Amino acid sequence: MMITFERDTTRQRIKFSDDRVCKSHLLNCCPHDVLSGTRMDLGECLKVHDLALRADYEIASKEQDFFFELDAMDHLQSFIADCDRRTEVAKKRLAETQEEISAEVAAKAERVHELNEEIGKLLAKVEQLGADGNVEESQKVMDEVEKARAKKREAEEVYRNSMPASSFQQQKLRVCEVCSAYLGLHDNDRRLADHFGGKLHLGFIEIREKLEELRRVVADKQEKRNQERLKRREEREKEEREKLRRSRSHSKNPRRSRSRDRRRHRSRSASRERKRRTRSKSREKRHRHRSRSSSRSRSRSHQRSRHSSRDRSRERKKRSSKERSSRDKERSRDHDRTSRDKDRSSRERSPRDNKDRKRSYESANGRSEDRRSSEEREAGEI
Repeated sequence: MMITFERDTTRQRIKFSDDRVCKSHLLNCCPHDVLSGTRMDLGECLKVHDLALRADYEIASKEQDFFFELDAMDHLQSFIADCDRRTEVAKKRLAETQEEISAEVAAKAERVHELNEEIGKLLAKVEQLGADGNVEESQKVMDEVEKARAKKREAEEVYRNSMPASSFQQQKLRVCEVCSAYLGLHDNDRRLADHFGGKLHLGFIEIREKLEELRRVVADKQEKRNQERLKRREEREKEEREKLRRSRSHSKNPRRSRSRDRRRHRSRSASRERKRRTRSKSREKRHRHRSRSSSRSRSRSHQRSRHSSRDRSRERKKRSSKERSSRDKERSRDHDRTSRDKDRSSRERSPRDNKDRKRSYESANGRSEDRRSSEEREAGEI
């Protein structure tokens, strides 16, 4: 259960274009599906098989070619090559075990084998038509079977006459070229019908037919691709020739080429001038827009600065008035203090000053008297 759950989850995650998906299954030709339930059942394929992915591929292939036919062709080629290798090995073993016979007798035995194969295929066809309900066609095929049986009896009679009785009694075997199974020379119709109408033989026929179909499809697609490549190469060569012819025509007519070059140069210069003008106009517009925006921003900033300066001046004035009032109050207080101190000191110094004044006055009078006496003495001497 766990393994199946993991497989389901991986199938939900991947797409049909994933490398893990079997491309032969998408094209309905995988040998693991065709030969399932037969003697050569190959078991489960290593890659993812999912009918939903096949449906997605069929829808998507109508709009896009994914070239999955190449992968499927390689797969079927390897399988059929392996089957053919087994057939050759079985033939060698039969050649070693069975008695050697002449080339003429071998050709007669080969004719009997071919008729047996034809009868078996016709009987398988009759059974298929009867199962489908097509009675008239099955009756016609039965008439062909009776004719093939008559031919087989004649071929066996010829082969019996060419072989001795002892060796004729041996069972002559043959390897089926389609499914590498062993067939007997004396097998009855029922045995031949079971073999040629069996799932193993029909499955190998289906695989071989599908391989041939894929080869045709791949060959057609490769041819189509080659034609497209040749067409693109011819177009490139044609363009190169046209360029070479133009260059030669320019070299043969230098005047025309010069005039064309001048025209081109003028047109280019005119276009450059237009571009330059448009660029200059755009630059001027941008400059104007920037200058306007800058002037607006400046005016706004100036107004803001004015308002801020006014607010600051008002605040300063308020602060200065407050400081002045505080200073005046402090000065008045200091003045009152100083005046009080002066009054106290004057009161304390008043008696001392009077004494000092008296002393100075007396000293001054004494000095003046001394001067007068000295002057009188000098005058008397004269």
